[in-house]
Amino acid sequence: MKTYAHPEYLISTDSLAAKIAAGDQGLSVFDATVSLVPAETGYKAISGLADYDKGHIPTANFMDLMVDLADTSSGFGFTLPTADQLQQSYRQLGIDNESEIVIYSSGHMMWATRAWWMLHSCGHKKVAVLDGGIAKWLTENRAVTTDKADVAQGDFEVDFDNKVWADKSQVLAAIGDGDICTINALAPDVHSGDAKMSYGRKGHIKGSQNVFYDDVLQDGCFRNAEQLNEVFSQQGILQKPKVIAYCGGGISATIDALALKLVGHKDIAVYDGSMSEWVADESLPMSQGSGIE
Repeated sequence: MKTYAHPEYLISTDSLAAKIAAGDQGLSVFDATVSLVPAETGYKAISGLADYDKGHIPTANFMDLMVDLADTSSGFGFTLPTADQLQQSYRQLGIDNESEIVIYSSGHMMWATRAWWMLHSCGHKKVAVLDGGIAKWLTENRAVTTDKADVAQGDFEVDFDNKVWADKSQVLAAIGDGDICTINALAPDVHSGDAKMSYGRKGHIKGSQNVFYDDVLQDGCFRNAEQLNEVFSQQGILQKPKVIAYCGGGISATIDALALKLVGHKDIAVYDGSMSEWVADESLPMSQGSGIE
């Protein structure tokens, strides 16, 4: 059993299928897929709309993390837009204050967790990630469709909580602060600087620890609470009052962040700019190797 502190942050394929079959009028399902392809530095993002059009979970609409829910003028991919822009985009998606929202993605869960983290930070109380995503849905031989649901303008009122996001000044200030644990969700060889791929400077933010996002997942689903507690406790992360999670561009970091939420950690922030922003400023300190500085 997955005995989480916040089980409501996830929904199983069985539960979602039952809600769709029952014609739940308050249910809003979204596909938040983005595809990544390797680039000279990091990765290039491609919209998942074409994949959505080929087939999606019945009643689902497409949630565009690349344009509608990003500040495209920042110079960095997926930068968080203003609260006003978020509210406008969410309303255009038909989201109400009382909507029961389910978000999934194909390829990897990180896009769904990014979309969840954004909505959660905007104060929505009823949003869940489909555990296992559409991949699990398909392995269970559940139906998909190319039909698109009609959307009426929503009335969601954003109540933005900036405490669950961190900027580079906060991350810099966290270096050497014993009350804050900064964790890198990227693969161990990227964290250490041994990988061929980098975001422009090899290694990781000085003082950060590595919790690879795949280590909190099993077969595309979140590990149970006991296993998650073990993953985070091994590095003393749960004992720190505050955690800042980062990755390449603020996406896979939300897997670690949601996992920490699931087991009850109360003060977690995602560094929105992550490595894409950090490496661009040569004055910001980085380290290589797998040890803790």
